[in-house]
Amino acid sequence: MAIATVNPATGGLVKSFEAIAPPVWLGKVEGAAAAFEIYRRTTFEQRAAWLHRAAEILERDRDRLAALATLEMGKPLAAAIAEVEKCALVCRFYGDRAAAFLADEVIETDAGSSYVTHQPLGAILAVMPWNFPFWQVFRFAAPALMAGNVALLKHASNVPQVALAIEAVWAEAGLPEGVFQTLLVGADQVAAIAADPRIKAATLTGSEPAGASLGAACGAALKKVVLELGGSDPFIVTETADLAAAVRTAVVGRLLNNGQSCIAAKRFILLEAIADEFLDRLTAAFAAVRVGDPMDPAVDLGPLATAAIADELDQQVRGAIAAGAKAIIGGDRAALVAQLPEPLRGGSFYPATILTDIPEGCAARQAEFFGPVALTFRVPDFDAAIALANDIPFGLGASCWTQNPAEMHRAIADLEAGSVFINGLVKSDPRLPFGGIKRSGYGRELSRQGIQEFVNIKTVWIA
Repeated sequence: MAIATVNPATGGLVKSFEAIAPPVWLGKVEGAAAAFEIYRRTTFEQRAAWLHRAAEILERDRDRLAALATLEMGKPLAAAIAEVEKCALVCRFYGDRAAAFLADEVIETDAGSSYVTHQPLGAILAVMPWNFPFWQVFRFAAPALMAGNVALLKHASNVPQVALAIEAVWAEAGLPEGVFQTLLVGADQVAAIAADPRIKAATLTGSEPAGASLGAACGAALKKVVLELGGSDPFIVTETADLAAAVRTAVVGRLLNNGQSCIAAKRFILLEAIADEFLDRLTAAFAAVRVGDPMDPAVDLGPLATAAIADELDQQVRGAIAAGAKAIIGGDRAALVAQLPEPLRGGSFYPATILTDIPEGCAARQAEFFGPVALTFRVPDFDAAIALANDIPFGLGASCWTQNPAEMHRAIADLEAGSVFINGLVKSDPRLPFGGIKRSGYGRELSRQGIQEFVNIKTVWIA
């Protein structure tokens, strides 16, 4: 895959980049290892000052940086602005709390003194996706850098300008040379970089195949890896739900980021008693969605990030319909494109779509749809809702809408996911650990648990 900015709203090539050759990235890895020997001895106070400065730069340059994300991957500009602001938030969060999260823990034993201390590992390789091109990087970098590690970023090949802009933010913030570096390399170089003995651990957010590949490379080298992979999150709606709130959240949960979020609500599991009303309201809301140029503040739904992603989603929807599913709105990509202004007809747009009557055995029941497509299911009772929610290879997030305390406790106890949100939108929050189970990956990001993923939790015993 070429390393290039291709405007997904038009399909036009904006700028191409030459991938760096192995001798170049080897030099950057060497620079990271050398920088670590100095950076690891800096204080929490020094690191916090750099993170707070990065937050200030992000806020100062918010509009310019957001426009880069919209240009390269197509999210509506307002969403891109919110993403950059969230990056500033996570920098301040860890700048203020890392020292407490990693403080020595005194343990009473038979020793004269015994405690647990936390020390950085070294150079961490981060393989990051295009869908939240700023947030995914900063939610890794803020805790990793505060812990005293150094970072090498291999970003998605369709967001090279964002990748370079992130490196520039850290440089302006004052990080020492070599502490944060962007590697403009193709995916074919990742395994070799991960295998380099100077790389001490890795993290990846992305697809299952990408996660399996990096996991295998790190496993062969006996290195720690954290993986956040795909999801097909359930959104259960019961008879006691606040239906108006549930529908509002369903629209946001499914269409946020043009539907391209691992933790988006993707499978809407509706108890029979409220299914008709919920679907009527959801259909009306989808019909009101404004599709077009993501730079236009009035637009709700922009293009998918690449033509290949739009093609794959279209094939998934067509396959589901051929198997017996029904599209009660959307599902006709050609009709949408015909309605767009001429300059946008080469873009990778896809309409807001709702599928119903998805039959048993259909591939759509087990797959992730990475775009603005809602899969809807009717179930007779709460037991059936939980069973269907768990009948999936993924386990990232889950949302349950009910006013029944027993159902709330049941959802929390029985839903197979890394997070369960009751009567709310599944989202990441620096204060809470984030990650999945099953084929959605392993390890955690954010909160105290996230910063402790890439440290040596060292036992100290003194006679």
